[in-house]
Amino acid sequence: MKYTEVTITLSHVDPCRDLLTYNLGDEGPYDSFVETNDGLKAYVPSDQFDDVWLKEQLEVLKSQFPPLDYHYSVQEMPDKDYNEEWERQHQAVLVDGFCWVRAPFHPHRDDVKYEIEIEPKMSFGTAHHATTYLMLSMLEEEPLAGRRVLDMGSGTGVLAILAAKKNAAYVEAIDVDEWAFRNAVENFERNGVTVTPLQGDASLLTPDKHFDVILANINRNILMRDMASYANVLNTGGTLFLSGFYEHDADALMGVAEGLGLRPALQKTRNEWTALKMVKM
Repeated sequence: MKYTEVTITLSHVDPCRDLLTYNLGDEGPYDSFVETNDGLKAYVPSDQFDDVWLKEQLEVLKSQFPPLDYHYSVQEMPDKDYNEEWERQHQAVLVDGFCWVRAPFHPHRDDVKYEIEIEPKMSFGTAHHATTYLMLSMLEEEPLAGRRVLDMGSGTGVLAILAAKKNAAYVEAIDVDEWAFRNAVENFERNGVTVTPLQGDASLLTPDKHFDVILANINRNILMRDMASYANVLNTGGTLFLSGFYEHDADALMGVAEGLGLRPALQKTRNEWTALKMVKM
């Protein structure tokens, strides 16, 4: 099958890249993506490429995030097995020596405490991105045994899986995207863990729900909007982990958190991305 590669440059990468990836893949025929420093490369079967539809999607994004500028170029790729090529380039990730995140075609390791097998497909969360790596890293020392954990914006479910493997009493994983929801369910089964998956957003956090630990690796705007909902279902003394934003956004997020009775306890940064640990007082 012949594929067309579309290279897209965005003047504002975050959160536009994630939203564009979702629109092209969920609403359209694009089936694989590679993130770049200033945008992404998107791949679509050549017989399904529609330049008019692509530009419509970019214009919709531009209307949502003015003054967004974009440019794109198109080229048809040589005929080859792209699944095999993707597997060749996709590397497993060792997080701080304690957690090995791999795809089914990567080798098993006996020298790590936790191993997580992820079939990533198009969902976010394979530990390659700095924010996922940071969240996994911060969970290494966090006691989860016997605690109730919520993974908000769960993507592949990798954080929920680690929580379950660390003997959390109950783990719930929520993602608004149907593709991510289905992918996470597959990954829970693949890793032999018990997690309650739900498709939806923060409106699912009803007053009857209570958690000891909340993990939210989403993006700055959603975190700012929904943090009050997280705080409402977080038990006193509980911890809220946040990531999905750049280091220069940390102060704004901590300001919102402190107004909700959350005290900053830890901050980690990787490649200009940041993760925060907050404790509810």
